[in-house]
Amino acid sequence: MHTRTIASLALVAAVLGSASAMAKGETATADLRNREGAVVGHAELTQQGEDVVVKGTVKGLPAGVHAFHIHQTGKCEPPFTSAGGHYNPHHKAHGHENPQGSHVGDLMNVEVKSEGAETAFEQTVKAVRLQADQGPAILDADGAAVVFHAKADDYKSDPAGNAGDRLVCGVVEMK
Repeated sequence: MHTRTIASLALVAAVLGSASAMAKGETATADLRNREGAVVGHAELTQQGEDVVVKGTVKGLPAGVHAFHIHQTGKCEPPFTSAGGHYNPHHKAHGHENPQGSHVGDLMNVEVKSEGAETAFEQTVKAVRLQADQGPAILDADGAAVVFHAKADDYKSDPAGNAGDRLVCGVVEMK
């Protein structure tokens, strides 16, 4: 009985230790660049428990609502199609309103209040890892990118929400 108690306590300590490590948060960053190559913002992706929080600022976008996604490839060569499709490790359909969706990389739209204004964003990506230790991870062998599009994501059209051209892109890299 005593051996079982010690083994149980060791297991609890290991679980708490790994939860504590996740809570401290691994962090990745991305310099956001426009098609001319100028830095127009910054994003930070932080592991918080089982989720990843994406936050930062972007400027230089037209006023209006813009789709914001995590893309599957860490490459940002204008017109940013090099970033590939949305990060979609579970092979779902696109969109928060799609009954078969959504991609893990489908984030919520970001509103820019006035032309070129610096705009803050913060979103949580549920049940995903930054780096592979268990299950799929945003930063796999070919990396990942964050992308702002010309139009709003309609949250249902497959494969990309009818979001239009890619205006800003940032390669995600571990700090």
